[in-house]
Amino acid sequence: MSEDARFEDGGEAPLNLGALDSEDLAVLSALAQDAVFPATEMQWRAKERRFALLINRFRWEDAPQAERLGRPVERVQAVLAVDNVLGVASQGIDRKDGDTVLSLLSVTFEPGEDGAGHVLLTLAGDGAIRLSVEALEVALKDVTRPYKAPSGKAPTHEV
Repeated sequence: MSEDARFEDGGEAPLNLGALDSEDLAVLSALAQDAVFPATEMQWRAKERRFALLINRFRWEDAPQAERLGRPVERVQAVLAVDNVLGVASQGIDRKDGDTVLSLLSVTFEPGEDGAGHVLLTLAGDGAIRLSVEALEVALKDVTRPYKAPSGKAPTHEV
């Protein structure tokens, strides 16, 4: 008899997840929520039809255990990549300002016709990136070892 994987099972392992539908994307979005990155760490490779971000992801999957054990919460560098990208549009972002640090709030999919649609990366401060895609294909992969979150605490959101 097999068991479903639990959220806690990934606590110590690097993430390497993909999303091909909205339900999968909701999981990736939750794990990438509150990731921060400089505006210069966005890259669109039009010929490859790939848009990627190098993000500093808060390790939400480890935070409850860290709190319980009294150890620091962590971040990890990860690549958030979207394939099948036909076009990129953004608002509220100055890509040339290397000092601008952006914060990712969510990643969602707005379906269109025949599997196409838009991947929307919503940023704090009214910024957004809209990716026109031929089909939904998003990956989130940790690429470094975790490190102590500089703030020493989990991100919070005002209601």
